[in-house]
Amino acid sequence: MNKSGTAWRAQTVRRANLSTVLAAVRQGGQASRSQLVSATGLTRSAVGGLIAELSELGLVRELGAPSDGSPGRPSQMARINEAGVGALAIDIGVDGIAVAVVGLGGGVVDTRRLARSRTAVPVDETVRDVVSLARALGVENSTVGDRRLVGVGVAIAGLVDESTNVVTRAPNLGWVDVPLGSVLAEQLGLGLPVFVGNDGDVGALAEARFGAAVGIADMVYVSAEVGIGGGLFVGGRRVAGRSGFAGEIGHMVVNPDGSGCRCGSRGCWETEIGEMALLARGGREPTGGAPAIAEMMRTAGDGDAAALEAFAEHARWMGIGLSALVNIFDPEMVVLGGFLGSVLPLIDEQLRFEVSSRVLLGASRTIELLPGALGGDAGVIGAAELAFEPLVDDPLMAR
Repeated sequence: MNKSGTAWRAQTVRRANLSTVLAAVRQGGQASRSQLVSATGLTRSAVGGLIAELSELGLVRELGAPSDGSPGRPSQMARINEAGVGALAIDIGVDGIAVAVVGLGGGVVDTRRLARSRTAVPVDETVRDVVSLARALGVENSTVGDRRLVGVGVAIAGLVDESTNVVTRAPNLGWVDVPLGSVLAEQLGLGLPVFVGNDGDVGALAEARFGAAVGIADMVYVSAEVGIGGGLFVGGRRVAGRSGFAGEIGHMVVNPDGSGCRCGSRGCWETEIGEMALLARGGREPTGGAPAIAEMMRTAGDGDAAALEAFAEHARWMGIGLSALVNIFDPEMVVLGGFLGSVLPLIDEQLRFEVSSRVLLGASRTIELLPGALGGDAGVIGAAELAFEPLVDDPLMAR
């Protein structure tokens, strides 16, 4: 191999090692050199050099660890530099829009939200609202305050072709074939790359990196509001599918004789476990939204028979869909986001029974079933991850 080839190989290895160490530090927000040696398989001296380089790039900070009284010198701690770089994160839902600045460690620095009525909102109006919220955060050029932004991530309730950042269809928003990435890049005028993803996919990404599923290689994420979103991790990798449409579990048909769905099909899981289905079963106005769900939960807690019966039926349909996903993907964990996580305490026992009675090997199969840990921030944190992924893959981009 000639000198140029040797230099190229050395640079490639260096980039890969920087990425490995940065990802390991991000997983817990901080890590000692000893922990990084164990996690990466690199030597202590190599880890030290890589941490020094990441520090020069403004991505991590290294602090001396206080002694705990044990013999030997305490290992220095590498921590994500939350004040260094950030991402502009946008979450476009049926009920409203959230725009946030998110740090490299997954922390939400600042957020602006705008509630909207549940009607189809034109794309141009949505984009104007996003730009207005970004300006309210103080975003200017590619910075916000002293923080340098590396990209823009967008989560949206719809089918997204991630290779083109085009929203091919968003039934609950009334959008078809919208080049959202290019439109936002132009209207924001920040000179930053824009990455668009399905809200279920990015919610799964957020919970896997910073929430309930940290360290879990095989996970199914299900989130519900008006519609049902989902995301899948298999072998530690997010499953996107050929066109980026994998994880559209809300449109898995569970009841062929069921109600019509906005997607044009019939009996989709969304029509059985979505917000409107639950409220209708409980005798509430189907469009009542989060306040009506909260009221229904309170009355169920007080022993209201109609509300309890509605939640029991909800658990049955959730179990039918979840057991199918468990049989297909064999996850270690199922994470429930949106209002599904909120109602889990009311349906936990019955839902577990419904799932265990339908999965292969039944109750002998252990699957963790947990509410999401990030709440309403899952969308913006996951959207930010889309923008951070190129930087984590190649930290030298921070130069």
